[in-house]
Amino acid sequence: MGERIRFTTVSLAGITPPQTGRDDWRDAQTPGLHVRVTPNGTKTFSWVRRTQGGSLERVTLGRWPEMSIDDARRHAARLNAAAADGESPAEQRREMKAEMTFADLFAIYLERWAKVRKKTWVDDESKFRIHLKPLHAKKLSAITRNDIARIHSAIGLEQPTFANRVLALVSKVFNVATEYGLWDGNNPASGIRHFKEQSRDRFLSGEEVQRFLEALAEERDILRAFFLVALLTGARRANVLAMRWADVDLERQVWKIPQPEKSKNVALVPLTPMVLEILAGLPHGVEWVFPSPKSKTGHLVEPRKAWERVLARAGIEDARIHDLRRTMGSWQAITGASLPIIGKSLGHASQQATAIYARLNLDPVRAAMEKATDAMMGKK
Repeated sequence: MGERIRFTTVSLAGITPPQTGRDDWRDAQTPGLHVRVTPNGTKTFSWVRRTQGGSLERVTLGRWPEMSIDDARRHAARLNAAAADGESPAEQRREMKAEMTFADLFAIYLERWAKVRKKTWVDDESKFRIHLKPLHAKKLSAITRNDIARIHSAIGLEQPTFANRVLALVSKVFNVATEYGLWDGNNPASGIRHFKEQSRDRFLSGEEVQRFLEALAEERDILRAFFLVALLTGARRANVLAMRWADVDLERQVWKIPQPEKSKNVALVPLTPMVLEILAGLPHGVEWVFPSPKSKTGHLVEPRKAWERVLARAGIEDARIHDLRRTMGSWQAITGASLPIIGKSLGHASQQATAIYARLNLDPVRAAMEKATDAMMGKK
């Protein structure tokens, strides 16, 4: 049945592969858990027991280190319990193979929770697609705190605040899974220490705005228009990316941003003359204002490379796309707009501010945005 050792990273790494055949080692901690070692150094976890008839029954669990020791012990414990209850380990194995992956769970989270409740669900989808790839194919029970901590740490080397947002997303997905009865284990994203965050007040100065506009001239029409609309409306990046012509009322000069189904608020963004001019130059007769045939969504999704090109040409450092939204708010403040007006234009929805915003019409908001736009463009 093999030599018994306590499985640790050091002990498994220290096993010398056999010259021929396969060696079998038993875990001193978890009954039935074995690791089989081949001449090429491959180490595979399995669960082994001797049946009443005296024959050996083996269930392959996964390779180390792709499968962690903790995960292997968890699977072995589950099979031990099933065998003690007289259940078939083979059936347990089939259930393990049929278990939901993180990608399966995220699809449910996105459709049944995020799209119904969040304005920025597109951002969640982007984080999943770009930053959570290592989790996509993993079974839920195989995802460990260490898996998530590695992703969090890697992102945090350059973007600590964003890393915290990715961590919060994973935690929320598992919380929703628990709420829907899809997961009854611990949340593997809990207990991971967040990076220290600093509030960000970056916006483009007058000189930077001019350089930014000059640098935009070399971009494709659709990208140039996207960045300008993001700047001049102060809307969230995800909302601008998913802007539909059906939501744009050119006659009333208003853009109605779709809200989650359960939201009682209506988000209306005034369209200033310069924004209307930009929109007039884009192709109509299609669903999206910023279409992208190569995208699964049908619209622009992540113009990061274009953003980096523009910043490089403009000689602007430490700026993010979200800072365009902050730039509109900051220039409104610089030109004398009141806080309620600024909050209304940016779609802030704090409970305290909502009562004030509800009494405002869009005319002073549009005027403040036009004034801020003129100031940014250097107009008198």
